[in-house]
Amino acid sequence: MPKRHVSTRRPVEDALKVTGQLIQGGRLQRKWPVSELAARAGVSERTVRAAEEGAPGTSFGTVLELLYLTGNSPFGVDDPVELARMRRRGEERLALLPSRARKRAVEVDDDF
Repeated sequence: MPKRHVSTRRPVEDALKVTGQLIQGGRLQRKWPVSELAARAGVSERTVRAAEEGAPGTSFGTVLELLYLTGNSPFGVDDPVELARMRRRGEERLALLPSRARKRAVEVDDDF
C-alpha cells in the first residue's frame, strides 16, 4: 500500500531535514552503512533512508530511536535522568489540565 503524502509547513520541513542530517551524520561518523543502522534499529533500510531524507511519514518513535543510536540527543538532553525529570514535569502539568477537550456549545440568544 502506498503511503499517503503528508503536507508540512516550512519550519516542520526544515526540522525534519535537520533531524535527518543528524541521523545521517551520526551514522557516517560511526562508519555504519544504512544496513547496519537499520539492523540495530530493527527497521528496514528504506525506513532509515526516509528518516535521513526528512520524510514526514516516518514514525516519531523510529526517528527518536535512530537519533539515539547515532549518538544524537533528542531535545538537547544528554542525561537520561534529566530526560526522566522532563517527562515527570510534563506528566504533572498534564494532570492539572482537563482530560478531554470539547468544543464549547454556542449559546443561542433567542430572546426577542
